[in-house]
Amino acid sequence: MSEPPKTAREPMMSAPARPASASGPAAPVRASLFVTCLGDHFYADAAASAVRLLRKLGVEVDFPEAQTCCGQPAFNAGRDAEARRMARHTLEVFRESEYVVLPSGSCASMLRRFYAHLFDEDAGLSGQVADLAGRTFELAEFLVRVLEVTELGQGLEGRRIAYHHGCHALRELGIREEPLALMANAGAEVVPWEAAEECCGFGGLFSVSFPQVSAGMADRKLDTLAEAGRVDLLTSADCGCLLQLSGRMRRRGQNLAVRHLADVLWEAAGGDS
Repeated sequence: MSEPPKTAREPMMSAPARPASASGPAAPVRASLFVTCLGDHFYADAAASAVRLLRKLGVEVDFPEAQTCCGQPAFNAGRDAEARRMARHTLEVFRESEYVVLPSGSCASMLRRFYAHLFDEDAGLSGQVADLAGRTFELAEFLVRVLEVTELGQGLEGRRIAYHHGCHALRELGIREEPLALMANAGAEVVPWEAAEECCGFGGLFSVSFPQVSAGMADRKLDTLAEAGRVDLLTSADCGCLLQLSGRMRRRGQNLAVRHLADVLWEAAGGDS
């Protein structure tokens, strides 16, 4: 795994404001949280951590209650008509959002990369799809690339953390250094891990269709993690990957804390763990 980037340790705790208008002061950045299905059902605390962190950084956060599944499971199953129906709904729900922030590289990549495939023959929606893609970001990516925040605090001082790079965030969105830098700059040691960038085997429907292969891929990752020395916790930006790895650890009798990246970054900023 590549070493975390060396970034200047300068505090940067406020979100950039938009230009002031003649009628008043600059308006803050506004973002809508897209919680995702797995986040809603299994990692609600992580979603709350994401909101708390963004608000601490000065972002105005809202939660459109009409949001549903992004359509990724249907898309992966080849049910394109069903996926388009959910995608059209998502396009409408987040039509007015300045930014859309997701605690998930997987669902963010669905909006950013795969909606275009769903509507590649629909000229009427292609512009709306491209517009949403340009406003959609995974959480750590949003902090670093949009807010230009690389320092959250020193809440991870002395922690040895293993980071699993989810396939969609890494390979579809090119997110590699952002989460590593945020944790390292908060005092954590991101442990060298041979399999940090290997697939965990979840792959949504893949884990259901090929459970033995899926479990073998997860076990391979966990075997290499055991060789990395002391690790205080394992984290990732994807709920599906966390469910996969934590489930296999329970089966194997491994006792290691597994937490969503949003929770870890909130702790880095001084929030409750």
